[in-house]
Formats: sequence, C-alpha cells, structure tokens
Amino acid sequence: MSHKPAAMPAKIIDGRALAAELRAELVARTAALAERGIVPRLKVASVGEDASSRAYLRGIEKLGAQIGIAVDVDILPDTIDDAGVRKTLDHYGNDDAIHGVLLQQPLPKHLSIRKIDEAIPPDKDVDGTNPRNLGLLAFADATRFVPATPAAVMLLLGESEKSDLRGREVTVIGRSNVIGLPVSLLLIAQSATVTVVHRGTKDIRDHTRRAEILIVGAGTPQLVDAEWIRAGATVIDVGTTVVDGKLVGDVDFASASQIAGEITPVPGGVGPVTNVALMRNVLMAAETTPPEWAI
Repeated sequence: MSHKPAAMPAKIIDGRALAAELRAELVARTAALAERGIVPRLKVASVGEDASSRAYLRGIEKLGAQIGIAVDVDILPDTIDDAGVRKTLDHYGNDDAIHGVLLQQPLPKHLSIRKIDEAIPPDKDVDGTNPRNLGLLAFADATRFVPATPAAVMLLLGESEKSDLRGREVTVIGRSNVIGLPVSLLLIAQSATVTVVHRGTKDIRDHTRRAEILIVGAGTPQLVDAEWIRAGATVIDVGTTVVDGKLVGDVDFASASQIAGEITPVPGGVGPVTNVALMRNVLMAAETTPPEWAI
C-alpha cells in the first residue's frame, strides 16, 4: 500500500500567474503607443558584474521583448565613482528617446546611493528611487511612480486571502529605502498596523510571530524559518540571492510552508510581478508628459 506525502498546508501565491495576467494589459498599451509612433524605452545603468543583478536584468530584458518595450542595459565599469554615475544619469535624463531610467541596486560598496539618487531624472524615475519620488510616496496617492518591488508586494497581497489590510498586524523585516520603507508607507496608506524590524530590533521574533502578514526583505538567504512565523500567516518573501548558482529567498520555504497559511516562492513569487510593475511605470512615463513638479 502506497503512502502519499502529506499535502503542504500553505497556499502558494503564484507570482508567475499574476504576472501573466498583468502582461496582457501592458501589451495592449504598447500597441496603442506604437500607433502613435512611440516605442517605450527603458535605460538601465548597472555598475560592475553582480550575479543577482544580472539574473534580475535578464528577466527585465526578456519581459521587455515580450511586450514591446526596448530595454537597454549599460554595464558601467566597477571603477566608476559617484560623479561618473551621476553624469551618466544626467545624460539619460537629457535624452528624449529614453522614457524610463533605472539604476540597478545594490551598488558596489565604494559608491553612495545617497550621493547618486538625486541625479536620477524624477520624470523618468520608474523605480521611485529619487528622494523626491520617495518623499511623495508618503502622501499615498501623490507620487507618480511606486517603486516596482513594493508595488509587486502590494499586488500579491491583493491576491491574498488577507487582501483587506485595514487593521491587520503586518511586520516588515528590513528598513531599506528600496523595499522596507516604501512597503511600509504603502501598507499604512491602506490602514494596516505596521511594525518594521531590523538589525537593531531586540527580540525580533516576538514581533514576527505576532504578524498576520510577514514581509521579508532582509537580503539574508533563508533567514526566516517556521519558528519566526505565526500559524496561518501570509508570508511574502522579497529576498533574491544567488547561492551556488540557484536563486534563494530570505525565507526557508521548506519549513515556513508548513506553518504559514499563504506564502510566495522564490523564484516565482515577487520577482515576476516586480518586473511587470516596473514595465507598467515605463509605460506610464511614455504615455504622459512630465508633471509640473518634475520640470
């Protein structure tokens, strides 16, 4: 008599399926732009050769080809300094053929994002990195560009059984300007009760175990296992690190999926939706003229 393995209790929130649904809308919008003689163009500046960054950029290039957005990746030398990166970004801002500009992160340690991000042209800042756009995010609906990864987190939560965020206990692991901070602002805008934990937090698991929704963006592979998670919680894993040639998340999927109610896999969770959210911002930039504050 054969014994079937026990069913995995956690429901998988499928980022690939959601991304496929969203792509259809983008294809229709690029077709409409083509009728006006406009080819949406995204310019990406990436400093040096980082395995995780290259994996992400390959996904963007592939998606761009599928939906009709030209994606140009400039690999800048890893010896470039802050001023050199700023000069490159200024050049992109002055090129009318470029609709979206993305500075790939993380940057090499010798570069300072705080000295560079203001040079990202705000009307082409499709990942919401310029401090002006990030600041406007605090006004909920005032910003033009919602950063792609935080936007993907919110889209995936929209597919969750806990999509109504009002009053829910949400814990975000990580406080970066790329993920933790903007995600927290987006959650607060939907009336969630948000706790942000980080390296300086004492008894971090006390906070994560209370969370109905746990969003993990620490950048540490397999940091979070079942002991960090409240039974039945929704877990969104934002981590993407290449380990021994494989893409690994910040959550130990094998153990976490045995206690979580819902979980995103890596790969196949946040990543595909992030790419679509980025391209949606590129189309927004191509479709509209710069707002008054960006001129």
